[in-house]
Amino acid sequence: MYSQKQKLYEIQDSRTQKKTMKNYVSKKAIAELIGTFTMVFCGCGAMTVNEITGGSITHVGVAITWGLVVMAMIYAFGEISGAHFNPAVTVAFAFAKKFSWKDVPIYILFQTAGAFLAIAMLWVLFPESQSFGHTYPAEGFEPYKAFIFELLLTFFLMVVIINVSTGSKEIGTMAAIAVGAVILLEAMFAGPMTKASMNPARSLAPAIISGNIQHLWLYLIAPFIGAFLAVVSCKLVKDDNCCDDNC
Repeated sequence: MYSQKQKLYEIQDSRTQKKTMKNYVSKKAIAELIGTFTMVFCGCGAMTVNEITGGSITHVGVAITWGLVVMAMIYAFGEISGAHFNPAVTVAFAFAKKFSWKDVPIYILFQTAGAFLAIAMLWVLFPESQSFGHTYPAEGFEPYKAFIFELLLTFFLMVVIINVSTGSKEIGTMAAIAVGAVILLEAMFAGPMTKASMNPARSLAPAIISGNIQHLWLYLIAPFIGAFLAVVSCKLVKDDNCCDDNC
């Protein structure tokens, strides 16, 4: 009789743990959706408003917008989901053994959904826009050069992220300021050449909705390679366990 009760308690406890874990993952995924939506809406929104108003925000204003919104979203959601907001960052964390591979698909799904919702909202608000902040190489800047540029930009970004994060989470003042600052920096100097995407979801949504998909491939591939190389560099310059979850 005792063994039957014990077994029943174990089954109930297992179900409770699974339900708790499911709710936890759902909350993290929703946080990624809201954070990515806000980031893309504000960043691409600044680019869209700049486009339709003939440059009233300016390139510097757009770069500052990207940096500030990323900083704010890390403060808001770093404790909940880790504030990835970027499929390349999520995959890189998993490769570094700081994040579970089984959670990667749902993170990417919700990040992409957040980006599409943001661009759809911009489409409703500013139908006169021709780009909605889509990414493309500057005129005369060869696609292969843009590919290398985006790879390096993502490499720099991920190097900062992986060195200021706690496990797979970007938390606190240091992470928010450091990551926001590097995005502002890269948007400032690289924006005129490639729009400084560093994020496949951020590039995919405006390209699909605006129909500007000619150079989309490089913005989908380069960030993953750059983020991967950043993790490799971490392993080369730090202790062997630098990419473990307890780093």
